[in-house]
Amino acid sequence: MDWGTELWDQCDIIDKHTQSGLDLVEKYVKFVKERTEIEQNYAKQLRNLTKKYSPKRGSKEELECRFSNHQAFLDILNEMNDYAGQRELIAENMMINICIELTKYLQELKQERKTHLSEAKKAQQSLEGTYKQLDNSKKRFEREWREAEKAAQYAEKTDQDLNATKADVEKAKQQAHMRTHIAEECKNDYALQLQKYNKEQNQFYFTDMPLIFSRLQDMDERRIKKLAQGYILFADTERQVMPIIGKCLEGISRAGTNVNEKNDSVVLIEQHKSGFERPGDVEFEDYSQGINRASSDSSLGTPKGPLELLGKNRNKTFRLFNKKSKLPSSSLSPFSTPPTPSPANGPPSPKFGRDPLSYCLKEINKTVKPRISSFRTLKRTSVDTEGFTHLPPEQRRKRLQQKIDDISKELQKEMDQSEALGKMKDVYEKNPQMGDPASLAPQITQTAQNMERLRGELNKYESWLAEAGGRGDSIRYSTHSLNNNGAHNPNSPGAISDDTDSSQAIYTEFDDDFEEEEVAAPIGQCTALYNFPGSSEGTISMQEGEVLSVVEEDKGDGWTRVRRNNGDEGYIPTSYATITLNK
Repeated sequence: MDWGTELWDQCDIIDKHTQSGLDLVEKYVKFVKERTEIEQNYAKQLRNLTKKYSPKRGSKEELECRFSNHQAFLDILNEMNDYAGQRELIAENMMINICIELTKYLQELKQERKTHLSEAKKAQQSLEGTYKQLDNSKKRFEREWREAEKAAQYAEKTDQDLNATKADVEKAKQQAHMRTHIAEECKNDYALQLQKYNKEQNQFYFTDMPLIFSRLQDMDERRIKKLAQGYILFADTERQVMPIIGKCLEGISRAGTNVNEKNDSVVLIEQHKSGFERPGDVEFEDYSQGINRASSDSSLGTPKGPLELLGKNRNKTFRLFNKKSKLPSSSLSPFSTPPTPSPANGPPSPKFGRDPLSYCLKEINKTVKPRISSFRTLKRTSVDTEGFTHLPPEQRRKRLQQKIDDISKELQKEMDQSEALGKMKDVYEKNPQMGDPASLAPQITQTAQNMERLRGELNKYESWLAEAGGRGDSIRYSTHSLNNNGAHNPNSPGAISDDTDSSQAIYTEFDDDFEEEEVAAPIGQCTALYNFPGSSEGTISMQEGEVLSVVEEDKGDGWTRVRRNNGDEGYIPTSYATITLNK
């Protein structure tokens, strides 16, 4: 069934129906556009949310990321950031594949419909023009035939009139014959116009209009098919990113699984363990036999321990300090230097023989006032933070060990630079046209000074670590592999053999400015989960299953820098690959 046969007389209905179909396409395009705006706003709000709760660099929250529950929350924020990227991808694909495509197709359909309706209008106007000609010829024939009948009747009446002359009769007969001839011509013209109109009408209703209606039907069916494809794309666009969204959700679940409450407790202990011993029991002071202000060696005799315990646990451990004591000696014993304790119930000291109470007051005046004054000025004195003496023993050892490792790494860099300068100097001496060896002297001197300074700092921190009771098992580099001039010492354990030509081994390609860019060493590998075109600037394409080297890990923006075996580098979406970093 087609429109040309079944709807031959419903031109207005077809016109309205096709216009309604085009309006539906336009309405669907607007619907998808608003959906993309919602997706973009949703993704933007998600990114702002993750940015709001992401820790700032150097903040306290970033330092707490060593705990698994904090790190899991950061992983969740990263996964949500990737999830927001997938929502943006949905909006972008919908805009390109649905909105832009349907809008372009809609313009083509409008132009095609306009053309078909214009052809139908022309055909209808032509048929109406032919019908007007037919109607005019019919009316003329009718008028002339009536005139011919009147002329015939007048001629017959004149012929029967006895008073009419022969000339009048002849004239009337001629007039009637002329009118009859004109009527016959009008009749023939009317017949020709009728035949022409019927032919055009048959052409109009059986050929032209069915063809136009069939084209409009074909156009409308193509529109419906294209719109149905748009409906399918609406679901497929989101279905395509479902695997990646699923991986994001799996990552969130994995972050929750990776939380280890026991390990977090151990990390807290390692981070804040002070190394102090717990205070022992306070000895009984028998005033009946004299004042015994001594306390056990294990209670308050640890240097600096009571002061810190007093400051940190004032309301927890030392209940003695919560209220002012009537006897100052009981509250001041932590600040006094403990003498050798006397046996319990033993003989009193000779110093207490006559007046124990007066001796007690003297001792309080002598020992307590300086301690109180020094305690008051404790806040005003500067703390020696270089040696980390303000930290508890355990934390001090960790900070000293960390500082030694940092200095050792910096010293190794300076040594590598000094070695490179020495080799460059040798090349200049052997090939003067490449450069002046004397131009490297300031750099060699500066490097040697930096090395001496770092060695001094390293020795200083190692001595502090030994005083703090540390193991001192820091990474020691071959600091004696270079002589004072920055040249390489072949007798050192870490030295490189000079059996081969040094200039040939090192300077295979030596440019004028010695600024050959060093290729960053890979820090891991990744396997592509999906195809990525890499059409944007700075990105690199990859195929599903392709293995690439990871050069720079994700910094939180959802992109990872990778390199192929041929040296091509670029960025790929982190969620498009499985990344394994070297340990």
